[in-house]
Amino acid sequence: MVKRSIKRNEKEKLGSLPNGLFIDFSIFRNTNLTIFESLVKYLKENKKLSYHEIGLLLGRDERNIWTIYNRTKKKS
Repeated sequence: MVKRSIKRNEKEKLGSLPNGLFIDFSIFRNTNLTIFESLVKYLKENKKLSYHEIGLLLGRDERNIWTIYNRTKKKS
């Protein structure tokens, strides 16, 4: 098994979505939420995107995004 070392810098701490939005990977540290729930919550609360915009971005229906976001509010 080969051990790989990774240098942590700002570029590795941020991910990029196709439309140019940058996502801070630290949002995925909350183990109470799934990765998808964490992403939807981040886009809704931090980037102020609508359910429709998030749905288009992630390839999901906006009603599904609404359901996932409301699930995160119940878990928090």
